[in-house]
Amino acid sequence: MAPTASELGAIAALFDLEGEVERIEPYGDGHINATYLITTTMRRYILQRMNTNVFPDTPNLMRNIELVTAFLRAKGQETLDVIPLKTGASYASLPDDGGEWRTYAFIEGTTSYSLVPNAAVFRESGAAFGAFQNQLADFDASQLTEPIAHFHDTPHRFGDFKAALEDDVMGRAATCRPEIDFFLDHADQYAVIMEGLADGSIPLRVTHNDTKLNNILMDAETGRARAIIDLDTIMPGSMLFDFGDSIRFGASTALEDEKDLDKVHFSTEYFRAYAEGFIGEVRDSVSPREAELFAFAGNMMTMECGMRFLADYLAGDVYFATKYPEHNLVRARTQIKLVREMEKKADEIRAIVDEVMAGGAR
Repeated sequence: MAPTASELGAIAALFDLEGEVERIEPYGDGHINATYLITTTMRRYILQRMNTNVFPDTPNLMRNIELVTAFLRAKGQETLDVIPLKTGASYASLPDDGGEWRTYAFIEGTTSYSLVPNAAVFRESGAAFGAFQNQLADFDASQLTEPIAHFHDTPHRFGDFKAALEDDVMGRAATCRPEIDFFLDHADQYAVIMEGLADGSIPLRVTHNDTKLNNILMDAETGRARAIIDLDTIMPGSMLFDFGDSIRFGASTALEDEKDLDKVHFSTEYFRAYAEGFIGEVRDSVSPREAELFAFAGNMMTMECGMRFLADYLAGDVYFATKYPEHNLVRARTQIKLVREMEKKADEIRAIVDEVMAGGAR
């Protein structure tokens, strides 16, 4: 149950805010955490109730964020600014299941996008996430914990999918046999990145792991990327996760819950723009295996996300927030449509990656 206005006011009063609180209102459309905008007489803040079902280890989650943001800030990079409690702690843990809460300073003068408006914006976002990789290249990844184990371990995710299918607790499997068969038929592809990490051909790097376009704040006037947000899933991984997830989200012509699949297409124009931005930043430091798999990373992350949506649908929508009973099934269908188009355009995608890796002009 959502907190009342008076409860939100009491929670906000725990934090070291500037000015008097004037109002607190729901903000954004995230799937996981409950987010509110605090407006005081002096400035604005983001207040979040963290989803401890998804992120059960709050102390280490917040420690990850504080370590990474301090590292980025020391390099002169604008980043999230954790606002402490008046006691100095980084988050509030309320009794009687009142939840665990944190506050960030609101980054003014920025905008974000839920859908790519044009190739230039997507190119800028690619450059931002590529620069993020470079900025963290000398960060000691051993300091970080995994907030969600096996987050982009696609074979593990496939195991979860098969378990949800076998249990079929909601009796929904009969409503989505073509979608189920799609993920079963692609099973031989799921291990490629994890095998590369295991044998060392894909370097272990600090990665964001949720590189949707709306996790980049762009300057409202210049359009340049200013800050990367939503650092809950930052952990060691492969840069292919970050590249692929951005392609999954941003190279689609529709939102990930678009019901009309005729509107869902994979844009090679947007793929090229993002590749120019991201690979253009990191190409001097990638391994041969990473360079080889850039063209497949979008397929992998799209399949992984799609099977997660479908597994959650089969399990009764216990992870992703939904607005109607078929919401997760609709999401899975958009991911399947994208993968099918990526497969048809595989040669074109490969040629784009090769050109950008070779230093082709934008």
